[in-house]
Amino acid sequence: MLRTFKEVLEKAREFGPKKMAVAAPQTEDVLEAVETARKEGLADSILIGDKVEIIRVAEKMNINLGNYELIDQPDKTLTAKLAVELVSTKKASLLMKGMMGTARLLKAALDKEVGLRTNRLLSHVYTLEIKTYPRLLTMTDGAMNINPDLNQKAQIIQNAIDYARALGIEKPKIAVLAALELVNPDMPATIDAASLAKMSERGQIVGGIVDGPLAFDNAISRESARHKGIDSVVAGEVDIVVVPNIETGNVFAKALVYLAQAMPAGLVVGAKAPVVLTSRADSSRSKLYSIALGVLMDELKK
Repeated sequence: MLRTFKEVLEKAREFGPKKMAVAAPQTEDVLEAVETARKEGLADSILIGDKVEIIRVAEKMNINLGNYELIDQPDKTLTAKLAVELVSTKKASLLMKGMMGTARLLKAALDKEVGLRTNRLLSHVYTLEIKTYPRLLTMTDGAMNINPDLNQKAQIIQNAIDYARALGIEKPKIAVLAALELVNPDMPATIDAASLAKMSERGQIVGGIVDGPLAFDNAISRESARHKGIDSVVAGEVDIVVVPNIETGNVFAKALVYLAQAMPAGLVVGAKAPVVLTSRADSSRSKLYSIALGVLMDELKK
């Protein structure tokens, strides 16, 4: 099991460099991450975007663009489409979002003709290294699926379990979060959580241990669970937390990043290839770790 991003980076070096298509990299944090990924042996990137802007930013940062293939496309919609096509035609193994909105890139990724669709729901995993927690914690889904139903939550969990294998977690422990640990008919999240736990028990979700409903304190702290009389093999050893909706996930992740100084990294999973997708506000280091996770995920698919 990889417990830190340092370990993730070291492991990813064993499988690089991968070819990566970067959509609209004309911003300092993206180019810095891409350049560091090249130096670390993780990825050789194809840069698709506004050539004038890419050159301007690269010169400012003393980055030699001679190390990259550069495709000039100022229009961001076409940039997204070109980047996705490079991956779908196997000219690149990874896709990375640069300076563009998530919706624009995902629209291209979901294109029926040239996109990266599979028979799986696409979902987002956000992995956090938290100073006070002894392992990497992955949250899903706080970036793509707005208000998933029970079936979609099952697919989100399955995607996260498959992703966890890239972190060396053979049987990840998953907590399905709600406001309390008891099933309450007036709180749909608790009903979904209990159903998902039973689905896992019956083999409808495979490869992990799913428990819920669990409030976050019960999930993350065995001591808290004991105080409430909760007997759960997941409590205190959680690898993945599943949030009920996108608002919960957004607040959860950003609170940890900005108040607890957690280091985040994010991917879209369930597609034909890993999609490196972080917030535009995330640091270049966060983006580098996301690339490393993408390398591990790509290797797992082989």
